Amino acid sequence: MPDSPAAHFAHEILAQLRAQGHSAYWVGGCVRDLHLGLPIKDFDIATSARPEAVLALFPHSELVGASFGVVLVKQPGLAIEVATYRSEDAYHDGRRPSLVQYETEPARDAARRDFTINALFHDPFTGATLDFHGGLGDLRTRTLRAVGNPAARFAEDHLRLLRAVRFAARFSFTIEPQTAAAIQAHAPSLARISAERIRVELNRILTEGAASHGLRLLDELGLLAVVLPEVKALQGVAQPPEFHPEGDVWTHTLLMLDLLTPPLDPVLAWGVLLHDIGKPVTQTITDRIRFNGHVEAGLRIAEPLLGRLRFSADDTERILALVQHHMRFMELPRMKLSTQKRFLRLPYFDQHLELHRVDCTSAQRGLDNYQLAQRLLREMPPEVVSPPPLVRGQDVLALGVPPGPRIRALLAAVEEAQLEGSIEGREEALALLARLAATPSTTP
Repeated sequence: MPDSPAAHFAHEILAQLRAQGHSAYWVGGCVRDLHLGLPIKDFDIATSARPEAVLALFPHSELVGASFGVVLVKQPGLAIEVATYRSEDAYHDGRRPSLVQYETEPARDAARRDFTINALFHDPFTGATLDFHGGLGDLRTRTLRAVGNPAARFAEDHLRLLRAVRFAARFSFTIEPQTAAAIQAHAPSLARISAERIRVELNRILTEGAASHGLRLLDELGLLAVVLPEVKALQGVAQPPEFHPEGDVWTHTLLMLDLLTPPLDPVLAWGVLLHDIGKPVTQTITDRIRFNGHVEAGLRIAEPLLGRLRFSADDTERILALVQHHMRFMELPRMKLSTQKRFLRLPYFDQHLELHRVDCTSAQRGLDNYQLAQRLLREMPPEVVSPPPLVRGQDVLALGVPPGPRIRALLAAVEEAQLEGSIEGREEALALLARLAATPSTTP
């Protein structure tokens, strides 16, 4: 049995359910990962006990899926979902069943699950696993197969199309031919899924360690053109071989994703995926292949894409910043000291730096500017890169400057001198401010 606080808690829940005469098993992903020899992050339990019986047996619990019989059983620092065995009627919207019926046997519950590898029930007391649909054999052959009729499974819940890709990529499984054919046939159905659910699955594909494989599968199965047509457009967009010997923009982007070091922040993964999204619409061929203005075009393309997928305002801002600044590392050696400092103090600069690293590495370019940025960060502590201001707005007003844009310009000029190291301390800053304020031609 896995040895962890969560495993012991899941074992205890099973014991208490069975002591009351209920059938109960570990189920789904935890059983799959147990047989694959992978760490188990979450335990789920399926039982014949009705929700009210589970709630009565575990006082520190709450009903989280009333229509599906799901109870969250808690103890300090841990929570495990306990779901009543159920069967489901037809799905009316490609997401939810029109009718749920509680069952007393795990076999009925297994029949409504998505893939055979997720339809396994495990008894930790005996070590036996109940396998009603050949999931253990599929684990051995590394095959992803829908439970029962693949077309019916994907018609029930269209999100299973993306889940199939995620599991196949994450575990390096081959998708069984009939299951793959059903995915291709149902690909247009993804357009009817909520953007939030699509974003969650895409985040997982991009961050679970097999992003390039996942994106290739999305493309092969006809899903990429439905959910990310802007990324599909990267295919076949040639790049100058002297700078990108690895190939087109699509190949370059996939290589970058492979080079990222997990665990991954989805924001960084999306920044990598979209950093060159403006190249297809800016490609020109003159003396060589060029992409003039691709950063600006990329921002125009990425912003509505992120809006369509309902990214938060904060995540959108951070992803767009990665797109906006990814080319600035080329200028780093020639920047003034003040400009270098402003660049290095960008929010989440470590992610900008990581994007630059994989950008250069995928194109077999040197890491001189990456190493320069690291050296500057070592040599300049945070209080030097982002020092507290020596003067403020009230200091400008005290000199008789009226409110308006000139105040900001004067403060910026003093900060520039501070960052360049030409002034130190408040007295020098006030003296400089007085000189600048007395010379209107020097500032707006």
